[in-house]
Order: sequence, then C-alpha cells, then structure tokens
Amino acid sequence: MEIRNPVDLFGSGHVVKVSAPMVRYSKLPFRTLVRKYGCELCFTPMIIAVDFLRSAKARDSEFTTSKGDRPLIVQFAAKDAQVLAEAACTVSPFADGVDLNCGCPQRWALAEGYGACLLNKPELIKDMARQVRNQVENPCFSVSLKIRVHSDTARTVDLCQKAAMAGVSWITVHGRTSEERHHPVHYDAIRIIKESLSIPVVANGDLKNLKDVSMVHQLTGADGVMAARGLLANPAMFAGYEETSLQCIRDWIDIALGHGTPFTCFHHHLMYMMERITSRQEKRIFNALTSTSAVLDYLRENYGI
Repeated sequence: MEIRNPVDLFGSGHVVKVSAPMVRYSKLPFRTLVRKYGCELCFTPMIIAVDFLRSAKARDSEFTTSKGDRPLIVQFAAKDAQVLAEAACTVSPFADGVDLNCGCPQRWALAEGYGACLLNKPELIKDMARQVRNQVENPCFSVSLKIRVHSDTARTVDLCQKAAMAGVSWITVHGRTSEERHHPVHYDAIRIIKESLSIPVVANGDLKNLKDVSMVHQLTGADGVMAARGLLANPAMFAGYEETSLQCIRDWIDIALGHGTPFTCFHHHLMYMMERITSRQEKRIFNALTSTSAVLDYLRENYGI
C-alpha cells in the first residue's frame, strides 16, 4: 500500500482545506462528496476508542472507508494512553492518522473524562501521543489534536508546546472556550498559538464560504482551515460555490444511494444542503417527507433533478 504522510499537505504553500469530525454526518458518503469539491483532508466522526476496541459491531458501524477515501484521519475520544494506541494500531492500515478529541464540550463527554476535560491534563495528552508514536509501525502515520482554547491563552500555548514536544503532528484549534457556544471566535488566540509552534496549526470555527478561508488565514496565519456546519450547508464551499448547486445535490444523491445510506442520514444532509435555497413553505413540505422515493420525486418535480 502506498504510504502517505498527511503532514506533507501543510508544506504545499497553500491553506489546506479540511472537513471536520461531525457526529452522524462526516461518514464515508459525505466525505466522498466534499472531496469532489476541493476538500483535501477529511476526518471521521468522533469514535469512542474503548467501545471501538471492545465491539466488532461498533467497529463496523463507526468506521467505514474506501480506496478513494484518503487522506483520512480517524478521530477518537480517549482518556487512556494504551487504549488510544491500540485503537490507532487497529485503524492504521486503513487511514493516514488519528486525532485525539480534546475539545468536545458536551456534558456526557466531560462526565466520562473525554473531550475538553483533557485540556487540563497536558501530561496525559503527552503520554497518549507518545504511546501512539511508539506503537504504530508506519512512521508516516500522523497523531493530531483538536482542542478548544482556555480563557488564559498562555495555558493553551503551554499545552500545545508540550504536545508538540511529545510528537504531535499538528493541532486543530477551535477558537472558543469549552463554555462558549455561539460566541465570536477568538482568532487572536489562534494566531498566538500558531506563532508559538513549529508544527502546523488548523483554524476552526464559523467558516461559511471561501472568502472566510482567506480571512481566517489572514487573521491567524494558520496552515489550514477546518469547516463543519458551513460544509453541511454547502458541501461545495471549498470549490468557491456560494450556495449548494443543483449538481452538488445530484452528486449527493448518486453517492448516498450508491453507498446504501440510511434514509434519515440521506434526508438530513439534503435538509442542510437546501436550507439556503428553499422557502419556508418548501422546507415544511420537504422536511416532512418520509421515504427516499418521496424525496426523489419531490426533487425531480420541483428542481428537475
């Protein structure tokens, strides 16, 4: 198998465009779609490492990929170095790196010791990174972090510098604290973090279109940008489309049906994609449809798709 190093993307001289880990949404069919429209690096949804190792059913449902689904980063929630290392070894033949979630602010994650809990445990993060480095045989396999910021940026800088010294390949920074939801993104904090590190930094938070990519790069100096909700609403945004094109919707239908995507997932993606191009009345009708055939009939009759 060809050995790739996803870190090499960041040496290309342009801002790397990344699709975020999104629970339920950033699965293989959606990754296949955004790769058609300029996305260079894709993440799986967050997977709980201990469940992944314990259950073949969890492995089959949480992680599917294909030959064209590269470069691919598998994101894990973990709080034990050996568990993360074993999960990384399990996926290493099929992916290009693993990412440790250090930013999820949801109550259940914090209660379990996952996600943003780790922001206050730099020594544990260092140990997890080292164990993955030591146990995965492929030297090109990346180990990255996705974090949120502390209200005291110096603490985040310290965390990131320790992680870099432990062998972390790059860090994605969501420019909000774990308590903030829809607050303005702290691009100034991302810039300070970027200037303090020699490894690549990816900026995350509120990217809605290609203009935002340039703006965030200018504000932060980041080596890459990661989009989540912006890509859900417009999977073609990295290719410069201001809103979802009908061709992109056609592509989603072909890809989703070709992968046997469950109806709820197929339909929800279309709801997001059509949000900006449908009236309130059209949304009411479309969102109430209950079968793939009804959705296809509606799109054919109303949009010629």
